[in-house]
This record gives sequence, C-alpha cells and structure tokens, in this order.
Amino acid sequence: MIDMQREVTTMAPPAAVFDYLADFRTTEQWDPGTVRTVRVEGDGGVGTRYANTSEFLGRTSDVTYEVIDLVPGTSIRLRGENHALIAHDTITVSPHGGGSLVTYRVQFDFQGRLRWAEPLLRLGVRRLLDKGAHSMGRELARL
Repeated sequence: MIDMQREVTTMAPPAAVFDYLADFRTTEQWDPGTVRTVRVEGDGGVGTRYANTSEFLGRTSDVTYEVIDLVPGTSIRLRGENHALIAHDTITVSPHGGGSLVTYRVQFDFQGRLRWAEPLLRLGVRRLLDKGAHSMGRELARL
C-alpha cells in the first residue's frame, strides 16, 4: 500500500476551505490527475458517490468514490474503487495562523498485476501528490 500526505497552508478561512474541498467535484480544479468528477448520488454527505476519471502515468481510469466519513467543517474521508485500485482520500482542515492548514492524505492499494509494480508507482504517486498540493494551494488562495 502507498500511504502519503501533504500539507497546504492558505490565508483562506477554514469554513470556506472545507466547503470547497468537501465538494469532491472541485478535484477538476486542483488535482492535476483528474480529468472529470461528477456527483452521481447524494448531497455531499456520507454515502454520496462521485464518478471520477483520472489520468495517471499515461493511462486513463474511472474510479467510483464514496464519502465514508464527514465531520462538518473539519474532515472528509472518501473511498474509491475500480478493478485495479482501492483508494482512501482524507482531507482535514484546521485553523492555522490567520487562515487554514489542509492535510491531504492518500492511501492507494493497487490490485492484481499493479500490486507488483507498486515500488515504481510510488514515484508517480509522489509526483502527482506534490503537483496536487501546489495546485490546491493556488486554488485555495482564490477563495
């Protein structure tokens, strides 16, 4: 399993940051791997499902994400799955200075043949997460 996290600080207030990031459709704006994210069921709370299309290492894949835990204003956890991947994304927002601190954690458990390529995939995930943290900071600065 690949387990990584990044922290992003912003001067935007925690409530605005959480509201923005808790709507997983915003991944289209800040996640460089995301091609498209559509809410297919729910109101954003626990049980809400999203259809996500992402590009990673030159391959496009569809992942269905579901909100599995939500603490309003503080954290959201999602579980994503397809035939090759089980993913857990956790986004936590807390006050920091005059703004916010966002902790973004991803856990990728590759399935099948990809499981054996995990050491190589780790480098790609690291780069994607670094770019995502940069893009997230840029978008949060606009709030």
